[in-house]
Amino acid sequence: MATSGAIQLDGRKEAAPVTTTYLSHDAVAEVSSALRQLLAAVFVLYVKTKNFHWHMSGRNFRDYHLLLDEHGAQIFALTQDIAARARKIGGASLRPICDISRHQRLNDNNEELVTPEHMLAELRADNQGLRRSLRSHTRSAISPVMSLLPV
Repeated sequence: MATSGAIQLDGRKEAAPVTTTYLSHDAVAEVSSALRQLLAAVFVLYVKTKNFHWHMSGRNFRDYHLLLDEHGAQIFALTQDIAARARKIGGASLRPICDISRHQRLNDNNEELVTPEHMLAELRADNQGLRRSLRSHTRSAISPVMSLLPV
């Protein structure tokens, strides 16, 4: 029995997902990889947005606090679409939390104190980077899958 507290199920094997897709095995792997990177970026942006939401201060606190709360909810809503798309084509989505850090492309902000102006500027840049990434994927070989995601 494992000492980590995790439940071990002896003899249980994961069944491969049963999916019908027009994509080749290599295409599924390519699309799944791109979707995992995208999903990791969205999760990082969500956590960063919520972090700034929790640590907002200053004259415009209420407006910025509400703005970041609403924006965080919109970002989080994307995660379901992205993960479901990967599973629909027979690929894998993110699994353990460490997958997020392994696939992330956005930088964390580990500063103790960040001004509201810097928070908003950093989030703006991150959102623009994510948007560029989405657009570049919709122009690539995986566009039939990526085009189904909201941009």
